[in-house]
Amino acid sequence: MTAPQIELTERAAKRINAILESEKAAMLRISVEGGGCSGFSYKFGLDNASTDDDTMLERDGARVAIDSASLPFLEDCVIDFADDLIGATFKIENPHATAACGCGVSFSI
Repeated sequence: MTAPQIELTERAAKRINAILESEKAAMLRISVEGGGCSGFSYKFGLDNASTDDDTMLERDGARVAIDSASLPFLEDCVIDFADDLIGATFKIENPHATAACGCGVSFSI
């Protein structure tokens, strides 16, 4: 099995490290769940342990866990962090999404 092609940007890694340090957590967990205005939604949470079915991403010390059920939905994605006039948020650029809501949290494939 080949490694998943998921990119974690430098900005995202920097923000993840800041969050993990302030919250005393070991990793950010990203998952995909059914629901949201476009069919699926991204969920972000903090975790202190990975499971056997997790795929781990790491950049500059920032660790991200993705469960095996969510992994196919995140293949070829870019995980970024934006801090602009609208607010500060993680953004997932998903080339497989056929539609997304305005806030960027939900999508359809």
